[in-house]
Amino acid sequence: MFKRTISALIGAPLLLGLTYLGGPYTAFLVAVLAILGLREFLRIGKHMGMKVWNILTALATVGWLVIVFRYGSEWMSTAIIFWLLMTFGRLALTYPETPFTEASFNFLAVMYSTVLLSHLYLLRQLPHGLEWTFLTFFLVWATDTGAYLIGRGFGRHLLAPQVSPKKTVEGSIGGLLSSVVVALLFWRLANDAAFLTYFVLGITIGISAQIGDLFESALKRTAGVKDSGSIIPGHGGILDRFDSLIFALPLVYYGVILLS
Repeated sequence: MFKRTISALIGAPLLLGLTYLGGPYTAFLVAVLAILGLREFLRIGKHMGMKVWNILTALATVGWLVIVFRYGSEWMSTAIIFWLLMTFGRLALTYPETPFTEASFNFLAVMYSTVLLSHLYLLRQLPHGLEWTFLTFFLVWATDTGAYLIGRGFGRHLLAPQVSPKKTVEGSIGGLLSSVVVALLFWRLANDAAFLTYFVLGITIGISAQIGDLFESALKRTAGVKDSGSIIPGHGGILDRFDSLIFALPLVYYGVILLS
């Protein structure tokens, strides 16, 4: 508990501070998280017995970050298609030496740890991006806290026992409601804000954050590991700490674009 508290006291201000400063500071934050996240994802793959493409996925990650930091979302679709063709083109050219599961895992490694996470930078770059990004952080934290407290106090029915035996349906509902309540508090404090936008984002984050958490838990169970890494004392790895955000950030980014 002491290590978790110290890590939170150091990590949260760093996350909020680099996001607040924006521009190259947020880019630096995203680059570090993506590279470390990719390293952890590939480590999980090794525990699964998967052959991981260290060099190719690293080059894809660096290339993606350069494109996003330089051009924003302009070339994202092209880059994703290019990476898709590269990974499954390798499958086509080297099968059966390269099985479908290997190509799929390495494709997902970059998509999950880099492409999804890079939406933190894209969201911050939007008009009023600081407010939207901070809203996302606080709603994810509200979801996690609400799910933990309600689940611990009132949880009776298991949500996904094969993935996470301590998570309950009651806790999940508590996390969702916590996200919506905090979203509506932000709406009351914001000027000229649309109620629908905040309400939809509250629901979206309350659901996606929990799915992101469960996805990473399922990934670790498949690999037979407790944590994705050990870089954050008391918390595990980058993916352990940011799993909820990784799923929430892209949905908030496109949701803000559609609803604003």
